[in-house]
Amino acid sequence: MGIFNPLYDAVSWIIVQFHSLYSLVFDKDSGWAWGLSIISLVILIRICLIPLFVKQIKSTRNMQALQPKMKAIQERYKNDKQRQSEEMMKLYKETGTNPLSSCLPILAQSPFFFSLYHVLSYIAKGQEVGVIKQNMVTSAQHAHIFGAPLAAKFTDSASTLTKLGATVTDVRVVTIIMIILMSGSQFYTQRQLMTKNVDMTVKTPFMQQQKMLMYVFPVMFAVFGINFPVGVLIYWLTTNVWTMGQQMFVIRRNPTPGSLAFKQRQDRLRAAGKLKDDSKAAAKTGEGGATADAAPVKRTQPKRQTKSQRQTTGTGTQAQPSGGAGKKPGTPPSDAQSKPKAQPKPNLSKKK
Repeated sequence: MGIFNPLYDAVSWIIVQFHSLYSLVFDKDSGWAWGLSIISLVILIRICLIPLFVKQIKSTRNMQALQPKMKAIQERYKNDKQRQSEEMMKLYKETGTNPLSSCLPILAQSPFFFSLYHVLSYIAKGQEVGVIKQNMVTSAQHAHIFGAPLAAKFTDSASTLTKLGATVTDVRVVTIIMIILMSGSQFYTQRQLMTKNVDMTVKTPFMQQQKMLMYVFPVMFAVFGINFPVGVLIYWLTTNVWTMGQQMFVIRRNPTPGSLAFKQRQDRLRAAGKLKDDSKAAAKTGEGGATADAAPVKRTQPKRQTKSQRQTTGTGTQAQPSGGAGKKPGTPPSDAQSKPKAQPKPNLSKKK
């Protein structure tokens, strides 16, 4: 095994720890104890890869946003591939985008995937691997999932499967069902990404690439799946289901702006009263920008004045009588207007 010994040790140690835990509930030689150990290995790895998954989402969205600019560069330098590559790299550098970031989760879990493949292959041969010693090798070798040993493959001969305590029919039926489930989950995950979380108003080569992968990946699972042990198929199916659920959560809670999922989320927020309906607000807006909900102008009602207040106001402000409204400027005032008011005489009867 050479330089891969540390990785085999890590994978086998994790499986053994989970197997010890599930042996408290199930028979230690049962397929449930060993199968759940493999599933738990997948869940543990995917939890550790969540930060890379978040980075993958950001990278994918950045790539989608850059597609129009990338297409313009391709059309502008279609006859100069070297200049085209230089401009692409310049665009990536300016925007801080790394095209390989979308592949990080797959690349990160690939060593664990192939390590599990070799661990199960050694178990099928009856050889010790990592921390799995001979007694555990024998236990795992005869552990069955729906009649198929974890170490069995679709291409194994009848004599090999007989040593593992299984028949060709059982192994192939279980293998085909798992391959169909793997391909179906991968197709649904990719289709969900294309139909709900992509801005369909922008037609780019990236969309065509994703559409092609939607059909290519299931075929790859079908071709390579027949050469993998049942335990590896369990690993692969579990990681596909995890990816599908994780993507459904992200699309529902944080969809790509402009996509169908984004519009559906906006509708849910409006229905829950958490988002202002712009269409209703625009309908209430009147001519000139005044809204129907605007507060009415308050009119100040004149206060009632006493007789002395009215007299004071009258003397302070000489209002022009209505009769003089039609007079021209410079016309002398009438006698009634020019004659001063008579001053009241003092009452002297009270003086002694």
